[in-house]
Amino acid sequence: MLSRQLGKNGSTISALGLGCMGMSDVYGPADRKESIATIHAALDAGINLLDTGDFYGMGHNELLLNEALTGRRENVFIAVKFGALRSPDGNFLGFDGRPEAVKTSLAYTLKRLGTDYIDLYQPARLDPKVPIEETIGAISEMVKAGYVRQIGLSEVGADVIRRAHRTHAIASLQIEYSLLSRGIEDDILPTVRELGIAVTAYGVLSRGLLSNYWSKERSEQAQDYRRHLPRFSGENLDRNLLLVEALRLIAEEQNATVAQVAIAWVLSQGNDIVPLIGARRCDRLNEALGALDLHLNKDDIARIEAAVPLNAVAGDRYNPEQMAMLDSEKR
Repeated sequence: MLSRQLGKNGSTISALGLGCMGMSDVYGPADRKESIATIHAALDAGINLLDTGDFYGMGHNELLLNEALTGRRENVFIAVKFGALRSPDGNFLGFDGRPEAVKTSLAYTLKRLGTDYIDLYQPARLDPKVPIEETIGAISEMVKAGYVRQIGLSEVGADVIRRAHRTHAIASLQIEYSLLSRGIEDDILPTVRELGIAVTAYGVLSRGLLSNYWSKERSEQAQDYRRHLPRFSGENLDRNLLLVEALRLIAEEQNATVAQVAIAWVLSQGNDIVPLIGARRCDRLNEALGALDLHLNKDDIARIEAAVPLNAVAGDRYNPEQMAMLDSEKR
């Protein structure tokens, strides 16, 4: 397993991380036994970064990790997002970044995970009612108390990143980054590189769209929230599947899969970027690990970017309500 550093003075972690959300939420039912087997397979392959959130399945994901990590906690780097508010029916209600909410969320997370500390703690989104300095300041107190090792951010823009970093050193920014989502290249990526902050990139397969396993038929599955996303709907999906087909032709020349090429492209964008793989099955994990064997040269990258041009994707990342919650998308 290749390794990368989480920020200028941060921890050394695996070059790929395992995103665990799909094991508990949003993509339809997941098999508990298979989920735990996938976590164990990731650890055995050398992946030590596990990414979760206290709102993934309303605590289910943290309890799942607790079970899976019995006897292996010291070898794992756990990243936790917090602050998202949800109703009993699963709907998102907003975000809470108040200092007292930070500490309360952390207390419950430590209990559910069965651990004394969190390696990386990060607000899931910006709370527009609370200055970022107050949210980060509260986490900084938890660092001093020994409950948190490092602080991260998620889906915020350049100004908020700078303000947060002045309050306490930020190790990483978690944000969507893929061949279909390259908006961070304008202002956000230059800012984090200037400040020595790493990127943990989620959505590297654009929620499965770049896996070559998606079809119009799958978009009709009622329990999968992707059917509500603009990129998976109507004419947008038709146009986006054409981009996937163009990438598939390149993948075949590389004796690789579409997913492997998409992951390898993100890996090639810099040693300060760590892709998070949202696998919830062992076979999908093994496929993703194959991206580490792809060594893309400049010509390969140019051909990939020609097949999937900048801003060629049809549709936004989320619906309008969710897009409005992303400080990273504000211009």
